[in-house]
Amino acid sequence: MRRFCDQMGLWSIVLAGGEGERLRPLVQQWLGHHRPKQYCTFVGTRSMLQHTLDRVAPLTSPEHRLTVVMRSHLPEASAQLIEHQAGTVIDQPANRDTAPGVFLGLAHVRARDPRAVVAIFPSDHFIYPEDRFVSLVRSAVQATLEFESLILVGVTPERPETEYGWIVPGKYLGQIEGSDVRTVEVFLEKPGPDACREVMARGGLWNTLILVAQAEFLWQLGWRYLPAMMCLFEAYCKVIGTPRERATLETIYDLMCAQNFSSSILCPASAETAVIESAGILWSDWGRSERIVETLRVLGKQPLFPLP
Repeated sequence: MRRFCDQMGLWSIVLAGGEGERLRPLVQQWLGHHRPKQYCTFVGTRSMLQHTLDRVAPLTSPEHRLTVVMRSHLPEASAQLIEHQAGTVIDQPANRDTAPGVFLGLAHVRARDPRAVVAIFPSDHFIYPEDRFVSLVRSAVQATLEFESLILVGVTPERPETEYGWIVPGKYLGQIEGSDVRTVEVFLEKPGPDACREVMARGGLWNTLILVAQAEFLWQLGWRYLPAMMCLFEAYCKVIGTPRERATLETIYDLMCAQNFSSSILCPASAETAVIESAGILWSDWGRSERIVETLRVLGKQPLFPLP
């Protein structure tokens, strides 16, 4: 059976380069050493990264799949990456936040398929059920092609969460497979309690940072809002697949500043962004132990780590 990418030109980039600092105390106490949360198995038998790769598998073949990790994490991650078909694994020399991780993966996609559609998946989120999520991403791909826009997946909020990014939806654009697609009026990155309540009352959504866009469209947004970073990546693009690739990557990361994708790209590009709202999907950014416990309680499951 042909995967979705064979029909729509879809590639996936899985972001797995974070350090998991917010959960460090829990993981340190539980395992006796630190392990970034995407490599941890908090429930069941799969780590968060393995869950992410399994969600991506029905959408893109391994040939159209890239996983961006930290070089220092490779010893920890290797077995998980092999077992769950990570596709091409790209190891960052250093953590420079989410924007470099996105554009490093994008550089490799463009080198192979300049006309690609690309989907971005953080690897440290909990999503259930997976089959419904896969259907939503397929709808987001169709929306990207139909409305010629960057499409974000938004989640109906359960509470005024101050540690999440928020999206205020704007004009109704249409419907794809039963899911509404709207323009983005404004992004708010981790607003305070009063602002959260106000945005929630206006129909605001949580920003999952799961998105679909034409690869070239994303690349041009990078040039518009982070030109210094893109100059470095353009130099790297010229040597992908050559003996100079690894040394050039180390050089540009030495020169590169940390840049957050949400605040540096999404916020200023809101006029060129749309949002598709998830329905019937449980989503959580497992950045705190309380969120993990709360999510698993909803599902009637116990975490593998000891409860206080």
